[in-house]
Amino acid sequence: MLKIGDKKLINAWAFYDWANSVYSLVISTAVFPIYYAGLTASEGFANADGKITFLGTLWTPTTLYNYALAFSFLVVACISPMLSGIADFAGNKKKFLKGFCLLGSLSVMCLFFFTGKETLWVGIVFTILASIGFWGSIVFYNAFLPEVAHPEQQDNVSAKGFMLGYSGSILLLLLCLVLIETEVFGYYDKQFGSQLSFVLVGLWWLGFAQITYAKLPDSEKTSLPKGNYFIKGIQEIKKVAKELFAYRELKLFLISFFLLSIGVQTIILMAGIFGTILGLETLNLIATILLVQFVGIFGAFLFSRLSNKIGNIKTLKIAIAIWGLVCFIGFNLTKDTPNIEMYFYILGSLIGLVMGAIQSLARSTYSKLLPKTEDHASYFSFFDVTEKIALVIGMVTFGVLNSMISIQSSVLALAIFFLAAFIVLSSIKKTKYVQ
Repeated sequence: MLKIGDKKLINAWAFYDWANSVYSLVISTAVFPIYYAGLTASEGFANADGKITFLGTLWTPTTLYNYALAFSFLVVACISPMLSGIADFAGNKKKFLKGFCLLGSLSVMCLFFFTGKETLWVGIVFTILASIGFWGSIVFYNAFLPEVAHPEQQDNVSAKGFMLGYSGSILLLLLCLVLIETEVFGYYDKQFGSQLSFVLVGLWWLGFAQITYAKLPDSEKTSLPKGNYFIKGIQEIKKVAKELFAYRELKLFLISFFLLSIGVQTIILMAGIFGTILGLETLNLIATILLVQFVGIFGAFLFSRLSNKIGNIKTLKIAIAIWGLVCFIGFNLTKDTPNIEMYFYILGSLIGLVMGAIQSLARSTYSKLLPKTEDHASYFSFFDVTEKIALVIGMVTFGVLNSMISIQSSVLALAIFFLAAFIVLSSIKKTKYVQ
């Protein structure tokens, strides 16, 4: 069994980012949102007002997609604390990681069958299930961080995961673009190429996850504890919640993380649709998304090294300030903006610089603030729930403002959350590992 801090263990853990990040890029950000927007806008799909029917109700395509994702985040927020409590009680985090990974990867592959108006339910249902699988697995994946790396290693290890994730997802996205833009099985069909890319994402995610499973410790207890797992899970979460709220810095960090997640995750999820509404061509959107990933590798590395020099809190505050600048630039972009492509590339570069940086630093900072404990899954479930509730609020806020005013107003509103996160983060005092 590999010991904490061992390079082989760290590399295996970080490799799950390589496996799962293809979902974040291809399904959440690049190919599927563009595929969904194009399909729902095709002739005969929507009515004269541009609305589509789902569950007997008329929706704008963007709003339906927003609410479907928001529902998936809400499901994860509801179930992850309970499952995490059970995982800590029985010591089987790895089984839960595998289960959610299997759900997510198979659901992504099922998006192959979303081909038109008659199969809209396939697109929506499996979008929800794939999202639950992805975010559910992340809870248990993150919970292994304190078990694979010492506190002084965790900034660099967390960043390494994101750097591997960006690298792997860039490679697969390029393969997907080849499928979409060239002949497949003797004929050229962008829609069929997109469908095949969904299958490829699922296979990649599930296949490379096996490398992580092979090295992660099996923490399952040799003699399973007696008692009702459901009740014990609730008791475990209650105990952790009581401990968590007793730590001032941990509590304040979760509040700050909640506020910044509203902005970060909403921008990441809606960037492709925002570009489509601004009238950017598909290839320009894909190029921007690729730019985000390339810059993200550099950003995750740069900010992890910066945190080693000036501390986590100051580094996070710099990243939040840049996110605020992103909102301001986005608010000022319209279809009539001259050289809109150039401005979108600038926007993408800024997002890439701080996207992986803020996510990896948030993960490692939270890990370093934890008290000495074996209940890592339960603690990280609170981290995850905070992010998921933030995502629900962000997606709903974005959708409501978009439908009532404009998509630019939705982007500007996110800046308010970044400002609040900055203020709360400023009140956190230094600790042994978080400066």
